[in-house]
Amino acid sequence: MEQALPLPAAAGAAPAWPLRILGAADRVLTVALVAAVGAMVAVVSAQVALRYGFNRSIDWADEIGRLAFVWSMFLAIPLGVRDGAHIGIDLLVDKFPATAGSALRRVGAAVCAVMMLAIAWAAVGVAREQWDELMATVNLSVGWFTVPVAAGAFLSALHLAKVVVLGPPIRSGGAE
Repeated sequence: MEQALPLPAAAGAAPAWPLRILGAADRVLTVALVAAVGAMVAVVSAQVALRYGFNRSIDWADEIGRLAFVWSMFLAIPLGVRDGAHIGIDLLVDKFPATAGSALRRVGAAVCAVMMLAIAWAAVGVAREQWDELMATVNLSVGWFTVPVAAGAFLSALHLAKVVVLGPPIRSGGAE
């Protein structure tokens, strides 16, 4: 879990509401993530049991299982960004003094935030282009595969913007 970071002296009067909104978004994201993983496990398990136990099949299981997998993967990304859990190569940055290292991490977070916003923007465009196309076995738009990409990228950008403003999360150890 991420430890609370004090606000920088220059931003001491910054309002706390953006952090509360981001925290609420993370809670909603976590519920959606658990639902997506639960749906994926339930559908795939039922499909396997029916196929190998009863020689039957659910027509829509593959598409819904794949959709739930895509949602679970892309909704988990912002939570990893929030906690600083994604893999990174910090061999060079760790050689700098603490203030310079923090500044480099903030610059990196800013670049990544801009890239995530570009990904979110592109994903929204792709979803809009594909919205009229339906999945083969379910009366749902193919665009639903791209919605979690946009949502995950946008929330990741917000977490990266938080790193730019407040600094990187405090590390709690990890594999070396």
